[in-house]
Amino acid sequence: MTLPQGPAPLPLQPPLDRAPDGACDAHVHLIDGSGAFPLWDKRVEDPAPFDLDTWLDMYRAHLENLGCSRGLIVHSILHGADNSVTVEAVHRMGEGFKGIGLVTDAAPDAELDQFVDWNMAGVRLNYVHGGVLSWEGVQTMAPRLAERGLHVQMLMNAHNHMDQLEAGARALPVDLVFDHIGWPDVPAGPDEPGFQRLLRLLETGKIWIKLSALYRFSQAPYTQTDPLVATLVAANPERCLWGSDWPHLMLGDADMPQTAHMLDAFHRVVTSTAHREQILVKNPAQLFKF
Repeated sequence: MTLPQGPAPLPLQPPLDRAPDGACDAHVHLIDGSGAFPLWDKRVEDPAPFDLDTWLDMYRAHLENLGCSRGLIVHSILHGADNSVTVEAVHRMGEGFKGIGLVTDAAPDAELDQFVDWNMAGVRLNYVHGGVLSWEGVQTMAPRLAERGLHVQMLMNAHNHMDQLEAGARALPVDLVFDHIGWPDVPAGPDEPGFQRLLRLLETGKIWIKLSALYRFSQAPYTQTDPLVATLVAANPERCLWGSDWPHLMLGDADMPQTAHMLDAFHRVVTSTAHREQILVKNPAQLFKF
């Protein structure tokens, strides 16, 4: 099992430009390493040994450093399908914060109703690392999610999976959000066929895309991903979101990033004040119902 690692230490390096008022970090994880919340027995690493109060203090410092006042807390597979740590984090953060939880294919209506009561915005499917929910399960569950105003958030590799997903994504009767710019084949660039499939869906407004976690497939200052981010924003700025992926769990071969560098990379590519406002403020407010 990988040794636990904390995020970049305080004081945090500030971004060159702070996010605008009302900005949302649309992808973070809140975890607990104290034993107060159950961990998944199939996890690949342990959380750093901080309790939830300490993680929340670091999260607030992270948001303040970027200039964000809203957030989406995505439940981590480190805690399995027990969503209690994310539910508690959303509750403690209060207004302007929503959660994304994990459910299995067999989730009953009562469980989805509970998500609404918990101020969750949707459910997550991990098509890269596996998890507890399948693509087939999502397609079956989608009408029930739509009835409750919940959406689907999905991690996949555009170059490996879009040919399998495109038709189903077009037919899905609920909002579908792809994480981490579609986790594409970065050296192949925007013309790679799977990325082009992703772009077609984005252009038609059938999906949303998170401009997040660039550190997982490129090196700071993340200029390698500039062409991909620019292409996504040009395709449909009204369906783009920005997220940090803080506190950068399950790094693998990636280096622990300074989140400010990723906001700087976003601002380097997205120079329009209107587009920055659209992606950082208006789009998350619409999708997450802030």
